[in-house]
Amino acid sequence: MSPAAKFPEGRNMPWSNQSGGGGWKGGNGGPWGQGPRSGGGPTTPDLEELLRRSQDRLKRVLPGVGGTGGLSPFWLIVILVVGVAILGYNFFTFRVQPDELGIVLRFGAFDRQAQPGLNFRLPYPVDMVYTPKVTRVSRVTVGQVADDVSAAGVGRDIPEESLMLTGDENIVDIDFAVFWVINNAEDFLFNIQNPEGTVKAVAESAMREIVGRSNIQPILTQARQITETAVQELMQTTLDAYGAGVQVTQLQLLKVDPPAEVIDAFRDVQAARADQERIRNEAQTYSNRIIPEARGQASQITEAANAYRDRTIAEATGQADRFTKVLEEYTKAPDVTRRRIFLETMESVLGDMDKIIVDQKASGTGVVPFLPLNELIRPQPGAAGGGQ
Repeated sequence: MSPAAKFPEGRNMPWSNQSGGGGWKGGNGGPWGQGPRSGGGPTTPDLEELLRRSQDRLKRVLPGVGGTGGLSPFWLIVILVVGVAILGYNFFTFRVQPDELGIVLRFGAFDRQAQPGLNFRLPYPVDMVYTPKVTRVSRVTVGQVADDVSAAGVGRDIPEESLMLTGDENIVDIDFAVFWVINNAEDFLFNIQNPEGTVKAVAESAMREIVGRSNIQPILTQARQITETAVQELMQTTLDAYGAGVQVTQLQLLKVDPPAEVIDAFRDVQAARADQERIRNEAQTYSNRIIPEARGQASQITEAANAYRDRTIAEATGQADRFTKVLEEYTKAPDVTRRRIFLETMESVLGDMDKIIVDQKASGTGVVPFLPLNELIRPQPGAAGGGQ
């Protein structure tokens, strides 16, 4: 049966040209790109030929295909079920990877978030799905091109980004990297158009503001960590105000140097300041050593003077008390006290002297012999040597 016999006369076929003639719309080519048949007959698509070829292919692939009766009902059902399953999988489901988060839009408006795994959706254009990678740590470099790295591991410098003016009107060359992740996928997709460019612009602006408040010397030496923290906090505040959905995890200074034209002079200044600091530390060390020693000596002298004062006062007080006691005894018995004082005085004067007693009343020489007991007690000079 020809295609012309399948449609009643007077009704246009779906592919017919409504403007006349019964030809294919757009010229002689049919919907499959075929031209008109030769022989001047009516221009109609060879549907029977197409169906026959398709049926022949199915006969070779599927064993249940009849000779002229087409596919068996079983295989028609199988093909229908498989086709529906494939269409349903492609048009009604989508997969979210473990490092992603699905954002589902329904008619262009936010509808829900989809967790990693297989999720359901309505076909396009009802539902549209975006899957940003929320666990990936992205990096933005300011001041150098990270992709153009030299053999020393340093990227090509971009002076327009890296040269900044400090608070004391000096110029410093700063290259730094910013690491960030997505912490709000909805804001990240719909509040900013160019996330990487936005993060880079905010980073450069925050660094210029912090550097503009600081002097060059701390930035070049001990204030690097303070600068990194201050810039990261200012960046996060700005991005939160934009609703960017971005979390800055780390800011790292890659290079902090004076401009190349004056770097030699800056190094000389740094060396001089280092020498100044070293000499100051040595002087402080000497001061810390000598001052405690001087204070210790002063305290020792002061304590010795106080001891001498107390001893002298105590001796004078004792002598005064002794004199008072002697005076009282002298008042009671002058002769006895006078003689006792005389004997005690002579004893103190002559106690350690060699003495010879002379009796003027004795006849002869007047020398009184006595036994020198003290000489017997004294060690003889040769006694120690003779015992060896």
